[in-house]
Amino acid sequence: MGMMTEFKEFAMRGNVIDLAVGVVIGGAFGKIVTALVDKVIMPPIGLLIGGADFSKLAFTLKAATVDAAGKEVPAVVLAYGEFINAIVQFLIVAFAIFMVVKGINKLHKQPEAAPAAPSEDILLLREIRDSLKK
Repeated sequence: MGMMTEFKEFAMRGNVIDLAVGVVIGGAFGKIVTALVDKVIMPPIGLLIGGADFSKLAFTLKAATVDAAGKEVPAVVLAYGEFINAIVQFLIVAFAIFMVVKGINKLHKQPEAAPAAPSEDILLLREIRDSLKK
C-alpha cells in the first residue's frame, strides 16, 4: 500500500497536473498551427513563387516500380516540401511560446522601489551643512 500512496502523492502534485494540462493544450495548439500553416500561410507563399504546393514538393530518388511478382514497389521520395512546412510551423510555435514567456516574465518582475527617504541623521547633517554655508 505504501507504493500506491507514494504514487498518489506524486500524481497529485501541482507540477504533474500543470504538465499534463500543458501537454494537452500544446497538442491542441500544434493542430491549430498546422492548420494555419497548411491552409492559410503556405498557399499564398506557394502562389507567389509560381503556384507551388509546398506539401507536394518532393525529389524522387527512385521511381515506383513493379517487381517480378507483379507487386508494386513504392517510390523512394525525399519530401522536402513537408519539411519546409514543419520549419514554418516550428517558427510559429517558437515565436508564440517566446511571447508567452516574455509576458510571464514581465508579470513576475518586481517594480523598482523608490529610493528610501533619508534618515533623521542625514537630514540633521544636511541642515547643519546648510546653516554653516550661510
